[in-house]
Amino acid sequence: MRVLIVGINYRPERTAVGPYTAGLAEHLAARGDDVTVITGLPSYPGWRLMRGTPRRLLATEQRAGVTVVRAAHYIPATQSAARRALYEGTFGLTGLLASLRLGRLDAILGIVPSLSGGILARLTGERLRASYGLLFQDLMGPAARQSGIAGGGAVARATGAAEAWAVAGARVIGVVAETFAPYLVSVGVEPGRIRHVPNWARLVPPALSAEETRHRFGWTDDRQVVLHAGNMGLKQGLEQVVEAARLAAERGEPVRFVLAGGGSQAGALRAMGAGLPTLDFLPVQPDGLHASLLAAADVLLLSERATQLDMSLPSKLTSYFAAGRPIVAAIPPAGPSAREVERAGAGVTVPAGDPGAILDALAHLRADAPTAARLAAAGPPFAEANLGAAACLARAAALVDAIAGLGAPAPAAVRAAA
Repeated sequence: MRVLIVGINYRPERTAVGPYTAGLAEHLAARGDDVTVITGLPSYPGWRLMRGTPRRLLATEQRAGVTVVRAAHYIPATQSAARRALYEGTFGLTGLLASLRLGRLDAILGIVPSLSGGILARLTGERLRASYGLLFQDLMGPAARQSGIAGGGAVARATGAAEAWAVAGARVIGVVAETFAPYLVSVGVEPGRIRHVPNWARLVPPALSAEETRHRFGWTDDRQVVLHAGNMGLKQGLEQVVEAARLAAERGEPVRFVLAGGGSQAGALRAMGAGLPTLDFLPVQPDGLHASLLAAADVLLLSERATQLDMSLPSKLTSYFAAGRPIVAAIPPAGPSAREVERAGAGVTVPAGDPGAILDALAHLRADAPTAARLAAAGPPFAEANLGAAACLARAAALVDAIAGLGAPAPAAVRAAA
């Protein structure tokens, strides 16, 4: 088939949505499809252009059998409703220019976020009279309300309307979390059009042993190393982690929080935690070292804003499960992340916004080694059984087949969730 995928994130970005979009595109190309991707400039999670990226309006390259068209756009160094709208809008315009080069297509898949990925999928489908579908990695309407971005209320209304327009003509809709289904039904999607397409665990072997990693980063055995690895944005609510580090320092607790990654809030968090002996920051690491960090930490920390009820399922969870370390999740108790952690049996959850509860959970794991070991052991088999790359990619490829008019209807489980 001739397949177009539209989404603003792609390799060489190593975190969040980009690797999954690239993995699907490369999987389709490997099975023999002619795949084109219209994507943006690599800039996530640091929100700055990656070194070596061509500075052209449209630039085409071949990556692993996929034709990748990069459309230039505005990159916001700091986040606000206006800057995010400009980010989406400029990619929408240049992505539309890129789509004018295309001929006949059998299937179009828009990746959300970005919202412009969904809008471009519909516009291109209508122009070329081709079927399109969407894959929701996050819900953009709820995200605008729940993430804490300045001006989010007004943006949520506009985003929700655009989201409803984008899904209206889609043949099928994929969701990485079944908890997304009720929102999509509320904006007019029939349950039978919704399919559960989970992200897979990206199993990258550690570059160093746990001992070598701890020595390299100065992690001593007399401190419980608590690692948050990934984006440092608004929706992560990492201020609660800085406050937990401050409280640990005041109490003299043997804890060392490590925030590894980058993002729009990284600078503010560094300023907030300046001088705390219980808090360290690390930049984004290469894949092998990233996996080494996960495997060497005593506890992996998941943090979300208290208002983040249903907008996203963090992609880092798949890597957390595969790493085989106990998880402490400071998250809304009714959200999709809490459901996934509990389903895996790989961690404990505490209410978001309560630094003391984070420290209490960590103290419990220090005092109860058998429980910590049980939680750590639960993650890898859950990831293997539910998040294996082969099975998840097959489901994602089946979504593309369904867009082209092939395949079976949505499973009963997803219709029930909707």
